[in-house]
Amino acid sequence: MAKQERGLRFQPAGGTRAPQVPTGKKQRLNIERLANDGRGIAFLEGRTWFVSGALAGEEVEARVLGAHGKIVEARAERVFKANEIRRAAPCAHAGKCGGCSVQHLPHEEQLALKQRMLAEQLMRVAGVEPEAWAAPLTGPEFGYRRRARIAVRWDAKAKRLDVGFRAAGSQDIVAIDHCLVLVQALQPIMTGLPAMLRQLSKPQALGHVELFSGSAIAVLLRHMAPLNDADMQVLQHFCLTHNAQLWLHGESEPQPVDLSRTLGYRLESWNLELAYRPGDFVQVNAGVNEAMVAQALEWLAPQADERILDLFCGLGNFALPLARQVREVVAVEGVATMVERAAQNAVSNSLHNASFVQADLSQPLVDAAWAKEGFSAVLLDPPRDGAFEIVRKLSGLGAKRLVYVSCNPATLARDTIELMKQGYRLKRAGILDMFPQTAHVEAMALFEAD
Repeated sequence: MAKQERGLRFQPAGGTRAPQVPTGKKQRLNIERLANDGRGIAFLEGRTWFVSGALAGEEVEARVLGAHGKIVEARAERVFKANEIRRAAPCAHAGKCGGCSVQHLPHEEQLALKQRMLAEQLMRVAGVEPEAWAAPLTGPEFGYRRRARIAVRWDAKAKRLDVGFRAAGSQDIVAIDHCLVLVQALQPIMTGLPAMLRQLSKPQALGHVELFSGSAIAVLLRHMAPLNDADMQVLQHFCLTHNAQLWLHGESEPQPVDLSRTLGYRLESWNLELAYRPGDFVQVNAGVNEAMVAQALEWLAPQADERILDLFCGLGNFALPLARQVREVVAVEGVATMVERAAQNAVSNSLHNASFVQADLSQPLVDAAWAKEGFSAVLLDPPRDGAFEIVRKLSGLGAKRLVYVSCNPATLARDTIELMKQGYRLKRAGILDMFPQTAHVEAMALFEAD
């Protein structure tokens, strides 16, 4: 008797698997349209190609950055037939640096792309468009970024310290000593940074560098080994030359070398000074941030006798201006250190009608003690994953008006569905051009209860 076979037996599925497209391969493509992230889309031999640096209607030669299944990611390296709206990229590092992906689009076309992305998400996901579209909230297309993280990595094989920004589609570092989107105050620091860092005794122990320009200029260095006296002298001399504060981030939290100096940013329209520490969340575009706060307050239309709720309050970017206009603000944030700093910001600005609460903002809030009294209006500014659990029961707080500031149109559209289920109407929406030269979309939406 033949021995019985045990286990599963697999039969050939039939057919042959198409060979994967190798990284580095060059391919001539006809671009049919733009994706929501600003990349061109082409179709070839059953695969969908996403091509950075390409525009609809163009014929390009693209280099493959990576492929998985039927999806190929690539970068345009040569344009045979250009779209008439294409412009020469202003930055010499365009196409290499991963920071500014749509420089080849004129600024007005960038705004149109972002407006289209927001409208498409709202219609496709939520089946709605606002009763009125607001004009894009914009500022200068260059020289706007007041905060930047600089990548630093020791190349052991080449015995070289690389300083710059991450490359598009890889973890490589593009050496950059001048960045067009940085505010002018940070440009000299960016230029001198690589040479200064190469003077330090243990370049292999250096992490990133963070730059910030607000009420003062700050340079933070992340380091994984102690700095000796000679290193400290180099760092302090560099910061003194550039009139910048030196902050160090070793094993503990970031700390300033000079504890007597303060760091923060101003909201001029409300005569407010907000303390800031490297690592805190802050909007990188100061001009658009101030215009965003002003628009949010205009849309929310707070009245002097009202109680307003600010969710995801951060350092008090919205809560403190609101406190200038209403009876009471309750501001909620998930990160304890941010709650503490926001409360300190209120005290330092002599605002005593704002209270700050730490809460898990992934959960409904209607049962919280501070929510029992209810609110006339709500402002929320969640991270990219949105505020799904909160908005599901938001009507229970009694708010008739709601301003939603979003950094992800997809989650805004998803949360819009929940708000409409509760009887809110999408009255107004518009884009905030917080990151010119990128396809990143920020938006603001006003909802009102029926």
